[in-house]
Amino acid sequence: MSCLLARTGRHRQRYDENNFRLVSGCIPYRFREDTKDDMSDTEKIIEVLMVSSPNRDDLVFPKGGWEDDETVLEAARREALEEAGVRGILREVPLGRWDFRSKSSQDVCSLQGGCRGYMFALEVTEELEIWPEQGNRNRKWLNIQDAFRLCRYEWMRMALEEFLKVMTEDGKLKMQVEIIVPNSIPVSDVVGDCQIMSSSCCVKPSATQHRVGLCNESMVHRNSFQFEKEQTVK
Repeated sequence: MSCLLARTGRHRQRYDENNFRLVSGCIPYRFREDTKDDMSDTEKIIEVLMVSSPNRDDLVFPKGGWEDDETVLEAARREALEEAGVRGILREVPLGRWDFRSKSSQDVCSLQGGCRGYMFALEVTEELEIWPEQGNRNRKWLNIQDAFRLCRYEWMRMALEEFLKVMTEDGKLKMQVEIIVPNSIPVSDVVGDCQIMSSSCCVKPSATQHRVGLCNESMVHRNSFQFEKEQTVK
């Protein structure tokens, strides 16, 4: 049993001036040595860590409410530890900011249940064997293709696209990766979560165009990865 405890409740939850619940999360990643077919050379493969939710087969990145006694960076680190049991080096510049709905029962035309999420890149340096939410969540290291395929939310797939772009710009990836996501998710699952799906998802160095959706548990709108720095350091 873990000696670390996950925070519960929303009595310290931050909200912005539009009553959006503020959320912070991260994309944990690592590099793994992969041996080529001829067994003579190895190459580094980037993998990302995702977590499950009870009674679901799809996956998400660690994220949760940003509370009033912590910075947005501290919140991202805490969520990574609580949900995925990892610590590491957090890239302090956000990958972006996304607005989405948190509850599938909310009216799509209402701001009730709206969330504003900031996502960061976390290079994992420590992976705990026991962590606060392991009783409710499994964690899994995935290659980028599988991460796109299994990711539950459209806005998180957009964050993953931006993550790849940032890794390339920072020199951690030698070339930009093109990701093709097969249209393999059952239609019933897509409709049930009101997800914005497409048959392919290509990540390129230039800005990509994204469709906008107004539906529960999906993105309300995206502000082209813009963010106000003063919000991220409060």
